Amino acid sequence: MKCKRLNEVIELLQPAWQKEPELNLMQFLQKLAKESGFTGELTDLTDDILIYHLKMRDAAKDEAIPGLKKDYEEDFKTALLKARGVIKE
Repeated sequence: MKCKRLNEVIELLQPAWQKEPELNLMQFLQKLAKESGFTGELTDLTDDILIYHLKMRDAAKDEAIPGLKKDYEEDFKTALLKARGVIKE
């Protein structure tokens, strides 16, 4: 499992970091942490924060988070009826 997450972080990190080659890795990670709103110590920055921030970094502000997108319903009434089992998927 850790190998999959490591590969995902590297896959997302490489193109983003290449856009800012003047920064070393730690400076770039600090920049990502600050952009994501993380205020703790850099050693406490989780891979989840990095992954979601890198995925959403260039996305529109109103775009759904990738992990939640599959469950997203545009219409509240439809979502409620599906949750109650009235509408089958």
